[in-house]
Amino acid sequence: MTVVLIVLLLIVIGAATAIGIFWFSSYNRLVKYRMWAEESWAQIENMLKQRYDMIPNLVNTVKGYAKHEQETLTQVIEKRNQMQDSNVSRNEQMHANNEAEQLLGRLFALREDYPDLKANENFMHLQQELTSMERKLAYARQTYNSTVRDYNIAVQSIPTNFVANVHNFLQYEMLETPEEERQNVKVEF
Repeated sequence: MTVVLIVLLLIVIGAATAIGIFWFSSYNRLVKYRMWAEESWAQIENMLKQRYDMIPNLVNTVKGYAKHEQETLTQVIEKRNQMQDSNVSRNEQMHANNEAEQLLGRLFALREDYPDLKANENFMHLQQELTSMERKLAYARQTYNSTVRDYNIAVQSIPTNFVANVHNFLQYEMLETPEEERQNVKVEF
């Protein structure tokens, strides 16, 4: 009888140990993925901050050449302020960022109308910096979405979803491409 109890006790202890190891490893894996997603988002925020800091310089450079484009310049500053608002979601921030990109594109198009602006070293340098920043942001968005994907898979997958539910691990939203950018580009000759 005592041998059976000892075997039963060992089975219970072994099962409890296995469950404990599974629970801790699942929890740690979820934490790791969540931290990777947070780190990826922090990288995007850092790049956006650099970009926000460049926008006033670009606007001031353009102001001297394109006085009648004041509305576009004002809109660029408004979008910059929206992107910095901490009370909006990540997708809302990125939506404001995408609108700012479109407005910056309109500013860059002004160089064709203003040959002096086209030759301005500050304008050209800022344009190159912002173009480089756009490439970096695109890569950072891709990295963020990849880490969010991995995290969300872990949150939803059996059996880690039990750990995720108990410890309130919530899914993250991926950054989406705006509808305007999903449209086919018209090429006309």
